Amino acid sequence: MEDDSEPEQSSWAHLPDVCLRHVFHWLDDRDRSRAALVCKKWSWAMYSGSLWRSRTITFYGRPSRAHTLEFQSALWYVKKFGKYLEHLEIKLSNPHNTAFTQKFQVTMRGLLSHLGRCNSRLTSLSIKYLELDRLIWKNVVRAQFLKNLAAFLKRMSKQLDYLNLKGARVTLEEGCELLNSLSCLTNKSFISEVNIEDFFSLHLPVYSSTLFHQIMSKFRSLVILTFNYNCISDELLDILREHSAHSLCTLNIKCHIHDPHGQVVWGMSWANLAKRAPKLNVNFFFERVMKHDHLARILLVEIPVRSISLRSCYFSDPDWTMRPTLTNLLPAYWHVLQKLTLELNNDHELLDDELLQLLLSCKRLLFLKVWAFLSVTFMERLLQNRAEGKCILTTIKVRIYTARPETSEEDRLLRDIYRKFKYLIDSELNYFVITYPMV
Repeated sequence: MEDDSEPEQSSWAHLPDVCLRHVFHWLDDRDRSRAALVCKKWSWAMYSGSLWRSRTITFYGRPSRAHTLEFQSALWYVKKFGKYLEHLEIKLSNPHNTAFTQKFQVTMRGLLSHLGRCNSRLTSLSIKYLELDRLIWKNVVRAQFLKNLAAFLKRMSKQLDYLNLKGARVTLEEGCELLNSLSCLTNKSFISEVNIEDFFSLHLPVYSSTLFHQIMSKFRSLVILTFNYNCISDELLDILREHSAHSLCTLNIKCHIHDPHGQVVWGMSWANLAKRAPKLNVNFFFERVMKHDHLARILLVEIPVRSISLRSCYFSDPDWTMRPTLTNLLPAYWHVLQKLTLELNNDHELLDDELLQLLLSCKRLLFLKVWAFLSVTFMERLLQNRAEGKCILTTIKVRIYTARPETSEEDRLLRDIYRKFKYLIDSELNYFVITYPMV
């Protein structure tokens, strides 16, 4: 007797659409396309707009066959589903010759042109580390890419909320033209977050540019601005106070040794901005700018500093001393500083006492990262003060430099310290401490 009953279906056939889309969310392009061949229901899931809201495209400078296929597949999908895109990130991986930049420019021209025509949802765009000042960019290729990007930003200016062009390394005129594209349609830009760290080429005194100030005055609702100290001036601070004080929350400022940072900025300009923008927090990142007189010109007491990072990048200078910065400069932020990062080559200067005193004076400090020459007993003293409630640190990450290749004795002492404060560390701290031979 024949069985007329329908064949038993897999439980996957009854999976709700929302669950199926969630499964598809975790698949890469190749697996999604294969899954879409299973049945009509799965094919419909493939075309769900929620799967294509975010996209990262990586251009490989030295592509393997696999990378080439992935690259072609990613472009095809962006063109097919570009109308759903809300967040787009473009990555360049190891660009190494002019042929690659030429191919990149041609591909981006088509990609941006397509998105400009079909997309009305894109709110976030990130294209980092273009490094357009490198010789691999021929002048004509560079100029055409910037022209296409400026046209795209102009077209998307009314909907973009986030733009990241970190590491573009453009000239002052090129950079101002790109930023101006965000306000071309209305003469005002309401974008809320902009990252232009290392956006301009090295050595440019952007702070003295009237054109830059004119462009920045068009931004009316900035919430987060990330940029270099060579852009800072009294004029810029006044512009931020006048046009974005109601929204401004965060300034991330990088100061690099090769960027001009000798300009005079008055504390009153910072005070006026802080008064009008009560939610403002400022985060400083110093790269090889370590001397006290340089820092004192920048770190004014009127600035609401939430985070400071000082990195010497392993460079050792016997004429440099860190002590005045720890004892005279940073304590001014005892009431606001929440995060401190110190990566120092202080092989000629022991700083245990000065650093500990600074940490105990900063009543809101939660995060500490230190790479420096310290004694192991510094950690025991710090943990003892934390156990007694004299500081509120929740993250402690320390790399203790030593001039000796053998660190077994220091490691043993660190293990003893950990055992002594094990309950505190395991229950309340994100704790990581090691020794590191600097030989």
